[in-house]
Amino acid sequence: MEPLLPVALLLLPLLLVPLALLARRRRGRRTPPLRLLVVAGSGGHTTEILRLLSCLSESYSPRHYIFADSDKMSEAKIRSFEQKRAETFSNSQFTLDRIPRSREVRQSWTSSVVTTLYSLLYSLPLTYKLKPDLILCNGPGTCVPVCISALLLGLLGIKRAIIVYVESICRVETLSLSGKILYYFSDYFIVQWPDLKEKYPKSVYLGRIV
Repeated sequence: MEPLLPVALLLLPLLLVPLALLARRRRGRRTPPLRLLVVAGSGGHTTEILRLLSCLSESYSPRHYIFADSDKMSEAKIRSFEQKRAETFSNSQFTLDRIPRSREVRQSWTSSVVTTLYSLLYSLPLTYKLKPDLILCNGPGTCVPVCISALLLGLLGIKRAIIVYVESICRVETLSLSGKILYYFSDYFIVQWPDLKEKYPKSVYLGRIV
């Protein structure tokens, strides 16, 4: 594993934007902690997202994790990560929530629409309850209904959340299905390979960050 300091130096300027925006709105007052919603996923998605989180300060608290109800591994990884984090930040706070998986591997497009809508029905009230300031995700299908829910809350004037999408390191030449969808809706879309930057000019290329 590469040292995490370069990762922090590259990624933190983008993630600190929400804090700067909040500070501008509250001049003369202490900037409150930033509510962070993290979408985890099976396979390597959770491992990658936790590496990114290890670079963040205690200002990103509480951290709300959402993952699919069929995901058997993410909860253990998250709890282990938060237990170690609590050794450094005594006031560390986090929550865990599950929603129906929006799309299984090799699931047909037609049925995926139905399951994604079903997942959205669970995501919308949950996102409303959590009201995150910032959403951080990196490609699991679960992030699509969560981000759509956040966009709907913003359109309704209830809560505006900033969406930061980090495409997985394994995506070298093409985006994941989640990336292809959220490329148009995320506030910051980060890729880790130059070929993707050429194909998707809105994206931000930072090199390898996980």
